[in-house]
Parts: sequence; C-alpha cells; structure tokens
Amino acid sequence: MPHSHDASDLIDDALEANAEGVRAVKISMIVLLVTTALQGLIVAFSGSVALLADTIHNFSDAFTAVPLWIAFALSRRAATRRYTYGYNRAEDLAGLFIVVMIALSAVLAAWQAIERIIHPQPIAYVGWVIGAGVVGFLGNEAVAIYRIRIGQRIGSAALVADGIHARTDGFTSLAVVLGGLGVLLGFPLADPIVGLLISAMIIVLLVGTVRSVGRRLMDGIEPELLDRVEHALAHVPQVLGVERVRLRWIGHRIHGEASIRIHEVPLSEANRIATAAEESVKAHLRNVDEMTIQTFVR
Repeated sequence: MPHSHDASDLIDDALEANAEGVRAVKISMIVLLVTTALQGLIVAFSGSVALLADTIHNFSDAFTAVPLWIAFALSRRAATRRYTYGYNRAEDLAGLFIVVMIALSAVLAAWQAIERIIHPQPIAYVGWVIGAGVVGFLGNEAVAIYRIRIGQRIGSAALVADGIHARTDGFTSLAVVLGGLGVLLGFPLADPIVGLLISAMIIVLLVGTVRSVGRRLMDGIEPELLDRVEHALAHVPQVLGVERVRLRWIGHRIHGEASIRIHEVPLSEANRIATAAEESVKAHLRNVDEMTIQTFVR
C-alpha cells in the first residue's frame, strides 16, 4: 500500500472506508433478502420448522444491515462541538443492535422448534426443503466472505462480526439439509430437533459476537496494532525510545497517543520530530485519524 503524508489523502481514506462499508451493507442485504424470500416461500407450503428457524435467522441477519447502513452514513458527518470525535461510535452501537437481533432470533427459533416437538406436524416437499437449505448456505457464505473482507480492509469490527454471523447462518442452513434427510429416512422429529440445534448454534455465535463488540466498547485494541505503531515510531531516526502507546477504535477509525524519548534539542526541533513521528504512524496504519505525540528528553 503506498504511503502518503498528505492530510487530504487521510481524509479521502476515511471517506472511502465509509463508502466501502455502505456498499458492502447494501449488497449483502440484497443477497440475504433474496435468499430469505426463497426460503420463506418454501416454508409456506412445506411446514418445515427447521427451515423456518433458518429463515428467521437469515431475515434477522439481513435486517442488521439497516443499523450498520445508518452508522456508516453517520460516520461521514463532520465532528461538532457536541460530538467532538465525530459520529464513528455509531458503528459500535450498531454492533450492540446486532447482538440483540442474534439473541432474539435464537429465542424465536427455539420456541418454534419446541412447539413442533410438543405438537408434531408432517412436513411436505422435503426435497424442496433440502434445496432451500443449500440456497441458504450459498447465499450466507457469499455474504460472509464479502462482509469479512471489506470489514477487515476498513477495520470495522461490526461489519466483520456481521460477516461471521452470516457464515454461521450458512452452517445452520446445512443443518436444515440434515433435518430434511432425517425426515426422508423416516425420522420426522429430525426437523424440529435440527431447529433446536440451530438455536444452540446461534447462542454459540452470540458469545463470540458479544466478546468482539464488547472489546471495542471497552476500548480494547489488537496488540499487533501497538506493535506496528512502536515499529513506526522506531523508524524515526531522532527517536531514542518509546515510553508508552495507547490506541482506541472509534468505529473503524483509530485515535491514539504516544510518548517518545529524544535528545535535548530546541523546541522547534522537538516539534519537528513529533510531527515526523505522527506521519510515520499514519503511513504505517491508514486507519489512524489522530495521533498525539509527546516528547521527553532522555
């Protein structure tokens, strides 16, 4: 990736990241809505509770695109005197909404499965149910690959979490296929049992998503990013050592500060070194919006 120290380039990077996020959300939402519509049609005439659970989950996954879309749109707005860091935190709030939607889909899917176990009903068109499960897997996997790739590129934990959510949905769709095969083999309870298993898989997903989103809300940062900042500061010849580095994610952008040791020099030279250090960090981490550098005399 080419390095640039031009402030306008850094602003363009931020706007481009927001635009990529919005585009990823739009495309993935359309794919999931088409997948959900096809599955819902088959649910209507088959009565498969496993496919119903998968359809509910896929719909919730598509619906989570709405708060992400709003969050990326808000991120384009300039900072104000009330929101001095801008609106990038809206992305983290969208991550919380995704967690709630995952939890609700798990509860609804489990309730439907338990109801069908208590009051068994035959399912029809098992072959179509199996086909719908395959369609669900392919649609979710395509969305997962796209969301995760874009999320990692722009540094969006919420978008990556939503991509992992979609990938897990794909495997729950394969569980629908297993349920359909069980029915074909003469075990009708396989369908609601698979519905319960899907609910359990959603809960497992929920734990990982809560951890990822919660880490961002608690200002957690990946240790390798600290290593990259320390490496960038060490590249500045006048820097004798790095005392402290602190970073935080605000949406998919990074704000941070660092303390560096330098020789005793005139104030103007110290300011020049601090500026060079800041530029070095921004050149190595393109997600950095602000980096405050403090200098200490050795």
